Amino acid sequence: MNKYVLVKVISVLIGAFSQLLLKKSAMKKYENWIREYLNVYVISAYGLFFISTFIGVYALKGMSISFSTIIESLSYILVPSLTYLFFKEKVSRRQMFGIAIVLVGIIIYTL
Repeated sequence: MNKYVLVKVISVLIGAFSQLLLKKSAMKKYENWIREYLNVYVISAYGLFFISTFIGVYALKGMSISFSTIIESLSYILVPSLTYLFFKEKVSRRQMFGIAIVLVGIIIYTL
């Protein structure tokens, strides 16, 4: 496997975890709107997004942008899976259908 592909997958994984942090922040009540946007979860999430972006740009050195887009689509699978694991949030049939379409698209593209 190309090392840049692995770097891109790591970038997508970091981005998915940053979305989990934003969700965790959104699930809490805050005493004012400033604390709602300036708390450890939100600041950490945006820090991870920043890191994920730089890692993803680095990965583009060794792969085509069309293949990079396919790897980015893994986030549509990772985020619902991680919210199920960490927050016990149910995945709806509609989401499952969407995940199946993404998987089929990835499989077709890689063949």
